[in-house]
Amino acid sequence: MGEFFNPEKGIWAWLSTLVDICGLSILWTLLCLPAVTAGPATAALYYAVVKCVRRRESGAFGCFFRSFRTNFKVGLLAGLIVIPLGLALLGGYAVVRWYGTRLGGGAYVLYVAYYFALALPAGVLCWLFPLLGRFDYRVGGLFRTALQLTAAHLPSTVVMVLLTFQTAVFCIERWWPTVFMPVTAMLLVSLFSERIFQKHSPELAEEDAQEESG
Repeated sequence: MGEFFNPEKGIWAWLSTLVDICGLSILWTLLCLPAVTAGPATAALYYAVVKCVRRRESGAFGCFFRSFRTNFKVGLLAGLIVIPLGLALLGGYAVVRWYGTRLGGGAYVLYVAYYFALALPAGVLCWLFPLLGRFDYRVGGLFRTALQLTAAHLPSTVVMVLLTFQTAVFCIERWWPTVFMPVTAMLLVSLFSERIFQKHSPELAEEDAQEESG
């Protein structure tokens, strides 16, 4: 009977994880509403998911807010760069899509080429804030490293882009997935990104191994 009431085991552990998943997802969604705070919120979400959902450490919300405060300045500046560039790229996509689907021929080829070219900035975006959540960066170094990882690990980058894109579409089309999908998607992304982070950063791999053994 004592095991049943143990908060670290059994159904209580699963309930605690469920609360973390739903709570972090809702918290991230609310902090993304002003748009400019989406960067530090996403870095904080990634950090909290890796530490507290994936590795079952306690204090998920405290972990989230510590990361949010630590990365607020760099994340805010990165977001102020990403938002107008993203809007410009999406606007260009809407234009070439309109001409490509109506005129055909060379215009359609341009549309297809533009569509695939978006994989590069989308990949950089998918790397930016997980990097910020796990490492200390200035804005320039953050973008440079994200671009390098996008090019060096293209297959993983494509999977991360698809996961992120499908999650965004799912949450936009229906409201209720925002209760759990942000954390779920970030958890899936971390399966690819954490392996690559540890490959490029032996110090991080050693730190994670010590935390897991502890």
